[in-house]
Amino acid sequence: QVQLAESGGGSVQVGGSLRLSCVVSGVTSTANCVAWFRQSSGKKREGIAAIDGSGRTNYADSVRGRFTSSQDKSRKAAYLQMTGLTSEDTAVYYCAIRPACFQIGEPLAEYEYKYWGQGTQVTASP
Repeated sequence: QVQLAESGGGSVQVGGSLRLSCVVSGVTSTANCVAWFRQSSGKKREGIAAIDGSGRTNYADSVRGRFTSSQDKSRKAAYLQMTGLTSEDTAVYYCAIRPACFQIGEPLAEYEYKYWGQGTQVTASP
């Protein structure tokens, strides 16, 4: 059974940084695509970053240049380093996984992903 577990959320001041982790279990391949999504209160879930097994990444315009996705295949974990946080980044952050990132479909589209973590809250306040 595929399971994902996020951690690392919390409360920071505007301008601060956080690093989210996503540990994956129940998969045998290390070539999967791990994507990060977030959902603010009253808004649709937004895809913000994706990384494939080779380390290739893609970012939404809203986070490009501030957020960095990485992975540790030996630990079956992916990470999202977030810097320059603003109040607009306040949301519940989720990781999700699928077999491939960029060869098919939309890597930052919610409907492309079957397996999700439970989410972790990130709050940036003045």
